[in-house]
Amino acid sequence: MNDGSSPEGAVPEHCCRDLGTCQSPMPSNTLSVLFSPPLIFACAATGAAETVTVDGQNLATDNVSVIEGEMATISCRVMDNDDSVIQLLNPNRQTIYFRDVRPLKDSRFQLVNFSDNELRVSLSNVSLSDEGRYVCQLYTDPPQEAYADITVLVPPGSPIIESREDVVSEGNETELTCTAMGSKPAASIRWMKGEEELTGETTVEETYDRMFTVSSRVKISVTKEDDGVPVDCIIDHPAVKDLLAQRHLEVLYKPEVKIVVTYPEGLTREGDNLDLTCIAGGKPHPHQINWLRVDDDVPSHAVVTGSDLYIENLNKSYNGTYRCVASNTVGEAYDDYILYVYDAPTTIPTPTTNPVNTQDSRAGEGAPQKIDHAVVGGVVAVVMFAILCALIVLGRYFARHKGTYFTHEAKGADDAADADTAIINAEGGHNNTDEKKEYYI
Repeated sequence: MNDGSSPEGAVPEHCCRDLGTCQSPMPSNTLSVLFSPPLIFACAATGAAETVTVDGQNLATDNVSVIEGEMATISCRVMDNDDSVIQLLNPNRQTIYFRDVRPLKDSRFQLVNFSDNELRVSLSNVSLSDEGRYVCQLYTDPPQEAYADITVLVPPGSPIIESREDVVSEGNETELTCTAMGSKPAASIRWMKGEEELTGETTVEETYDRMFTVSSRVKISVTKEDDGVPVDCIIDHPAVKDLLAQRHLEVLYKPEVKIVVTYPEGLTREGDNLDLTCIAGGKPHPHQINWLRVDDDVPSHAVVTGSDLYIENLNKSYNGTYRCVASNTVGEAYDDYILYVYDAPTTIPTPTTNPVNTQDSRAGEGAPQKIDHAVVGGVVAVVMFAILCALIVLGRYFARHKGTYFTHEAKGADDAADADTAIINAEGGHNNTDEKKEYYI
């Protein structure tokens, strides 16, 4: 052969002499073996391996998947060997190793281990051309042969995401396409929008060199909440991990409007001033903000400065709904403020005595009333004074009205012999007796 490799079944001359089975004439550096008895073949390489055992044989083999450019290890293993010769052949049935000799002039094959029970060979820088079925042969009676398939994996290139449009308005639909090229086997594609998994439509195309190009397309209906959300195209392939491409959605949406009362903080009353601020956002930012009064005109002396509305000296004729309208290229939105002007607060005269605190009736509703101790003390003082005056009047009255009466002694009872005589004497004779007086003090 042009590359100097041995023909099918060729072995070195000294090996042929050992076997005693050579065919002549032959090239000077090789001998053709007249028989190809089966033996064991096993492959080990980077990736998953599958052990293959042939029933009735002392053989074991491994089917291997290896990533392109990496190293595969081929192992022919024999159990209970009786000094039979081990040989390794490539998919073209060319001898790679006969015992520990390499007839094939491909330096990528290197002997790792040789013994009576194993022939192990490494293959570096694996390429697609190395893919196929390798054969291990064992020269026994009957001869034995086993096979192992080497599968070369080719990872896809970096995925590419393309969008039908770079910017989309809320409520519309956008379409994204992700492509993974040059893989073997064909890759699979998954879509994620934030934490949500999406379902795409996949297309697989096989190229002339047994490679695959995979494309996936997904459609997304967007809202304003989707603005800035990442969309990931995730590639699943046995030769690569964590391969993805990402694109952030850019969504345009109409303004969001809110009216804030800057002044006053409480109720709006007659004579007060009113200051309103319109806060508007959106994408793009609103280019125009207008103030209007629903079903009526804005007061003539109202001042509009950008997003602010200022009305001074309020009265009830200004009651109504005031609206702030903001617009951008997507649309417009508004917010309303209902103005109701209350009566001006009643003026309370300044007290001449201790002042009493006042507050809005709504703020004090339901609160416990405070006790005025000064008032209670005054009432008690008045009551005590009235009682004292009553005592003085009664004392003077009793002092001026004395009590006068006669006792039995004054009526002549002392001179009477008995009680009856005393009574008779008392009825008409008391003028001759001394008066005895008693007084109430």
